[in-house]
Amino acid sequence: MRSSVSPAGLLAGQVALVTGGGGGVGRGIALRFAAEGAAVAVHCRTSDEGAREVAARIEESGGRAVVVRGDLTVEDECRRVVREAAEWGGGRLDALVNNAGVQPVQELAGMTVADWRAVVDTNLLGVFACTQAAAEVMREQDGEGEGECGGGGGAGGGRGGSVTHIASIEAAHPAPGHAHYSASKAAVVMHARSAALEYGPYGIRVNTVSPGLIDREGLADAWPEGVRRWQRAAPVGRLGRPEDVGDACVFLASRLASWVSGHDLVVDGGVSARPTW
Repeated sequence: MRSSVSPAGLLAGQVALVTGGGGGVGRGIALRFAAEGAAVAVHCRTSDEGAREVAARIEESGGRAVVVRGDLTVEDECRRVVREAAEWGGGRLDALVNNAGVQPVQELAGMTVADWRAVVDTNLLGVFACTQAAAEVMREQDGEGEGECGGGGGAGGGRGGSVTHIASIEAAHPAPGHAHYSASKAAVVMHARSAALEYGPYGIRVNTVSPGLIDREGLADAWPEGVRRWQRAAPVGRLGRPEDVGDACVFLASRLASWVSGHDLVVDGGVSARPTW
């Protein structure tokens, strides 16, 4: 994985917060942000071992990183995590990536309200509260329009910033046993579009990235038939990698996407283009 920090990267000068940044997709996002020059606050919920490893890798490559802990199913914790990241960044927060989430498998028959809430609160409440808190910081930041963060400025003044939610192709293509997950990710997509509409005048862009199946250690052994089906269905012919999602997030946070907001960027190797009939 590319990890060396570029002093003149696409995100040079940015301060970013990546939730759920200690492993898997979050790790890929955090490392790609750092490689493009951002200072990265790496969030974790409870165990900070993975987040500390990511932060250490960033620092070893010449970048800046800090670990922030918090339960994003609790509104006050969301606000504290954003506040700590911004304080560490000198009062700034240029980019937020709402990556933290869960994906249990459970049939609708027998699913309890508590089961439903456990997924929706994790996948959606945190997105709402962290975005709201981050927007309060971003809308007050001093800047010069389309500066380092690629926010694009706005009628409300200030430099603004970017917010990216990690959704899923399951927001539009549900899978058995994932009703609560698919519903939460569909809501995440619509939240981004609504937030883009309301925060745009303050120079804040809000988008989603919808990944397909992302590879992880042991996946091919644990689900060999599923992996084979995906590889056959994907025109690109492979599973996704965490850095594929990271690259999409880097683009959306950069000045290259200064006129992109309210958009869902699908990163699935072309699977969604496959006919279903």
